[in-house]
Amino acid sequence: MNAFVAQLPIAVLGAGSWGTALAIHLARNGQTVWLWGHDVRHVAELLASRRNARFLPGAVFPDLLHPTGDMARALVEALDVLVAVPSEGFRSTLELMAPYIGPDTRLAWATKGFEPGSGRLLHQVAADVLGGAVPAAVISGPTFAREVAAGLPAAVTVASSSPQFAAHIASRLHGGAFRAYTSSDVAGVEVGGAVKNVLAIATGIADGLGFGANTRAALVTRGLAEMMRLGEALGGKRDTFMGLSGLGDLVLTCTDNQSRNRRLGLALGRGEALPAALAAIGQAVEGVQTAREVWRLAQRLHIEMPITEQVYQVLHAGRLPRDAVTALLNREQKAEL
Repeated sequence: MNAFVAQLPIAVLGAGSWGTALAIHLARNGQTVWLWGHDVRHVAELLASRRNARFLPGAVFPDLLHPTGDMARALVEALDVLVAVPSEGFRSTLELMAPYIGPDTRLAWATKGFEPGSGRLLHQVAADVLGGAVPAAVISGPTFAREVAAGLPAAVTVASSSPQFAAHIASRLHGGAFRAYTSSDVAGVEVGGAVKNVLAIATGIADGLGFGANTRAALVTRGLAEMMRLGEALGGKRDTFMGLSGLGDLVLTCTDNQSRNRRLGLALGRGEALPAALAAIGQAVEGVQTAREVWRLAQRLHIEMPITEQVYQVLHAGRLPRDAVTALLNREQKAEL
């Protein structure tokens, strides 16, 4: 990385668990970080306690991490902006930052999902709001915020249509126990990071119903096939789905209870109502909205995604979890593809 650019601050927009974890990691790497949050009271808590007690209570902020509720202050010196907000707030966050960016600003995001309502991939939303000339990259992979904040080993993929920008963002992230790889497959990396959340709900439901490890393994494997079918239809490369942002992230979220999507599925499988399960988790569960968008895309593109369809039916059409599993088991026998 260029030494001059490395000395410039990086702005992280989104003071939830993932944005905070990335900000901590970047600051621990020796970079000045401005962490912007939209909730003024929450930002005041971050400033006073030098930790995010709401989402990552065990992680103390490095000295180079500066929380702020002032978007202009966060962006005034930063060429690189990293957005880490839920997908439903992605467009509005870019619209908030747009008046403050300069001609040399570059954008990366660690948001996973499709735009609610339109079903668009987030790189399409970024180009729509900021224009296609702004260098852009997506960061994705099998990462839990708590473990990244604690400095435990982790790895991600940074994908951009610009190899130089992908390498630049990867170099800012790479360090300590954190590895960052590069890719040119923006669409594939985005699809993998989004669809895995839907499949994590499915495996959680199955485990909540007590169906065991065999069922979980089958759902992960057949879910990967669904992810590949949709990803290729949207322009992704098949090999991408066998990497960190595909299979890696899928295995992580389907098998560990740190995953909010898996925990939601567990609750639904045990008979809890959706509103109560979401309230108990208390943070955004991306797979709920993503299931709707993926199901709509599958219908429009005529792509077979039976697991996704049943998750959609449970979340948005009132189907009982056990009935959804029965529907999957009653599907016609076919060759494995």
